[in-house]
Amino acid sequence: MTGPNAPGVSARSVGRAVVLGPGGVVGTAWLAGLANGLRRDGVDLAEADLIVGTSAGAIIGAALATGEVLDRLATLPRPADPDGPTPEVNPDRLTEVFTVLGDPSLEPAAARRRVGRLALAAGTINEHAHIARMGFLIGAREWPARTLLITAVDIETGEPQIWDRASGAPLPAAVASSCAMPGLYPPITINGRRYMDGALRSGTNADLAAGARVLVVIEPVANMFPASPLQPGAGTVLRIIPDSATLAAFGPDLSDRAAWTSAYQAGVRQAAEAAQRVRATWHDGAASGPC
Repeated sequence: MTGPNAPGVSARSVGRAVVLGPGGVVGTAWLAGLANGLRRDGVDLAEADLIVGTSAGAIIGAALATGEVLDRLATLPRPADPDGPTPEVNPDRLTEVFTVLGDPSLEPAAARRRVGRLALAAGTINEHAHIARMGFLIGAREWPARTLLITAVDIETGEPQIWDRASGAPLPAAVASSCAMPGLYPPITINGRRYMDGALRSGTNADLAAGARVLVVIEPVANMFPASPLQPGAGTVLRIIPDSATLAAFGPDLSDRAAWTSAYQAGVRQAAEAAQRVRATWHDGAASGPC
């Protein structure tokens, strides 16, 4: 099921949609704290008719859609095998990746194919360990009945892959593929093909939810990339990004596990202000029903 519109769902058929973007380890923690804080303040993102998750957003999107309790993510959960392999950042490989993606002479799919070759050459933990860790963070193994889209990129073709419950991908593997940034994590094998981070397609991939009556876009790394474009026809769009205090809590390294708790708490703190902006529109979107 390949291509940006692969799943048989149209955002135009839903009232409320949530898009959760990439952000590394600290972005994952911030998203968890923000979603938990919003829930406490009367905005439950799990009620969305459509959830789109990319990389860090795939982890929290899957947890929300499957009804997992987010309190367990207030501190970085320790896996069943705490002494197992831990991914190490390869800054040179990451620099290569972003240099290729920023090359104006390359067509986007060609750039992604080249990045796919870099992903194969990078030394990281094995993919089974990565899948296991993602499954542990999500807390669930089965796809929810609620519509959840998870983004990835085919390393061979450079084309986007959008996973949903009908795509034949196990949920932990789909999330792991969306989080497989070259230089950090290995490409993930699903149905005989290998996939890498969904952020390589288009940042938050917010276009997959364009047309929803109410759209909440949450971007942990909005300070690093331009806002994701939306297709014409979007309804009310509410964007939540880290404030200056949150960016300070993140620190310079998005993969810093030691910053998990402070990033989570920053999300909880920001939720109070965000809920004031989102609450009325969110509940109006539920009352108005499908477009």
